[in-house]
Amino acid sequence: MYVIDFRHDLNLLDIRWTGIFTDEVIADYARLLKRQFIEQGFQPGYLLRMDVTDSAVQTQDAVGSFGRNLGDFPKARRIAIVTPSVIARMQVRRVMTQPYLRIFSLAKPALKWLLAEAEPAGGHGPAGVPD
Repeated sequence: MYVIDFRHDLNLLDIRWTGIFTDEVIADYARLLKRQFIEQGFQPGYLLRMDVTDSAVQTQDAVGSFGRNLGDFPKARRIAIVTPSVIARMQVRRVMTQPYLRIFSLAKPALKWLLAEAEPAGGHGPAGVPD
């Protein structure tokens, strides 16, 4: 369902999702993610890449459950979402309105943008731009 990788060398939380999440899976995922965040010594201001290429568009119930379970998660400095799906992009834009978020079709350009500190994060609107 998910792979979580804390990359200390880049201050990057790298997450990959697969499948559709249920309330139970979301609760387990949130507990694990919060625990590992502390254990790994990460702090607010990290970089986040979420690759949802192999994940289906989530149900409205799942979207609400993510909000309830992760609403208090420490804030990232930049967020890159990876998905080629137009529907998934629409869902991300509706739910995640952070001005420091962009959506990409491929993982490599997402990482490149995350690491390009000189580029302004919110220059093209609140939910990212086409790549």
